Amino acid sequence: MDNKNKTINSDDLLNQSPSKLDNTKTVGDIHVKDPRIIAKNINVYYGKKIAINNVSIDIGKNEVLAMIGPSGCGKSTFLRCFNRMNDTIESCKVEGELYLDKENILDKKTNVVPLRAKVGMVFQKPNPFPKSVYDNVAYGPKIHGMAKNKIELDEIVIKSLEKAGLYEEVKDRLDTPGTSLSGGQQQRLCIARTIAVNPEVILMDEPCSALDPIATARIEELIYELKENFTIVIVTHAMQQAARVSQRTAYFHLGNLIEVGPTDKIFTKPQHKLTESYITGRFG
Repeated sequence: MDNKNKTINSDDLLNQSPSKLDNTKTVGDIHVKDPRIIAKNINVYYGKKIAINNVSIDIGKNEVLAMIGPSGCGKSTFLRCFNRMNDTIESCKVEGELYLDKENILDKKTNVVPLRAKVGMVFQKPNPFPKSVYDNVAYGPKIHGMAKNKIELDEIVIKSLEKAGLYEEVKDRLDTPGTSLSGGQQQRLCIARTIAVNPEVILMDEPCSALDPIATARIEELIYELKENFTIVIVTHAMQQAARVSQRTAYFHLGNLIEVGPTDKIFTKPQHKLTESYITGRFG
């Protein structure tokens, strides 16, 4: 059932726990016409502590969805559901249904290796492998058997670096260590490594938090370009960044999806008091 838009005056919710917010329905339309991802009633627990509380949302094809909210609100935990990275945390348990192109990826039968090729991830801090620039990008296509020969592999590497806006800067030093690049270049190398295996979805967990303003601007331009071919979900603490790069924004608070909607409306006319309080800097 679709969530109905309404204004909620709820200052007293600021200090409540996720369980106390159980009856607070997400404000805004959680559905999109052409979804790539459909999340239904997702709960995430660390031991007995609930980190994500009954979250449902669609994410569209060729859409950039920004997830915002104060530290500890669960947005990165929710992001990691999309490629089953939470599986690596022993105390973590995920409930609900999460569909990628109509396949429930939370099904225990799902093979996470091809899943993580379909759903790539760029982390907060650039993490190039201790290999050459070329081998960083070639690594994924090699292990997935995507190239029959060196010529095909070269083509994948060059195209990926071009899509990441990095090729012209590194074309004469493909054999140098990826770790020798600047921070912004390393992050674009990680993006090239991610797109080299032809993912459908790219997850970005605060990809610019360790970068200077110039490198950040280049990554933001790249996100805008990449949405032509990929679905992108970005977690960010920088509200200005969310406003610049995304078409839809989802606001999380204490593990709950409080509000979701077109980015311009979220930032200019939020309907939930918690969203308004966060946007205007009352907390966060």
